[in-house]
Amino acid sequence: MNRILITGGGGFLGSHLCESLLEKGADVICVDNFFSGSKDNICHLFSYPYFELIRHDIINPLLVEVEKIYHLACPASPIHYQYNPIKTVKTNVMGTINMLGLAKRIKARILLSSSSEVYGDAKAHPQPESYWGNVNPIGLRSCYDEGKRVAETLMLDYHRQNEVDIKIVRIFNTYGPRMAINDGRVVSNFIVQALRGEPLTVYGDGSQTRSFCYVSDLIQGLLTMMETEDFTGPINLGNPDEFTILELAEKIIKLTKSPSKIIHNPLPSDDPVRRCPDISLAKKKLKWEPKVSLEEGLMETIDYFKEKLSLKKG
Repeated sequence: MNRILITGGGGFLGSHLCESLLEKGADVICVDNFFSGSKDNICHLFSYPYFELIRHDIINPLLVEVEKIYHLACPASPIHYQYNPIKTVKTNVMGTINMLGLAKRIKARILLSSSSEVYGDAKAHPQPESYWGNVNPIGLRSCYDEGKRVAETLMLDYHRQNEVDIKIVRIFNTYGPRMAINDGRVVSNFIVQALRGEPLTVYGDGSQTRSFCYVSDLIQGLLTMMETEDFTGPINLGNPDEFTILELAEKIIKLTKSPSKIIHNPLPSDDPVRRCPDISLAKKKLKWEPKVSLEEGLMETIDYFKEKLSLKKG
């Protein structure tokens, strides 16, 4: 049986990954300090005999014996990672050093969930893995952007110097059930605002674009990447279908049948204008591409938030 460690296993992506691996018969150790994750995301997994939860902050070393490490721990929405930027940098840098040290000692394969944020406000479009990015190293978002860039550096240095078996995945906007109500990312913001009948807050004129990947597609990409041989990445995982933020707002209002109007606020600093993955490498190396359409994924996510909001009222 595969023994697998998932850092950030109580988070949005981590909980889906825990669930998927348990269903495949793996022995899963979930590590989380619940800074941005939630026990609600994983409490249904406690009935699995091979599921284990360790409450731990990975900026401190961890000693466990596993074959594979999925290193997902880090707040991923601007609200959470800007709340304590020093903590965000520490998680990305010291947390990654600790996980790589563990992987080196126990000879485990380690996969890093990096981010499309390494591309910054990209001048290349769509963004291929060969693009070096356009990141402001002293901006409000740099604790996350530069943190992920350093995490990638560390992965490759441990690989080159110590022959650690690594995988790097650059994750683009992902959405789905188990996003937090106060997540601060655009899909959850819009859905919660629409369901509450509040105005949808669009920053700038709404012409900036994003691509939205449904969580089940993303998890399949992570699982496939972990099992590949002779390929370290980095590799983009995301949905190449591009939508403006205004289009997304209008679509969510329509799907929720909400009376909400759209209001415009000033654009935050360093907010990328266009963000869309070039996934030709993922198609070639992993035979992977997203299958769930935006409408289909949004309906699943809307149903989830309807239930969450009604529970909150109750």
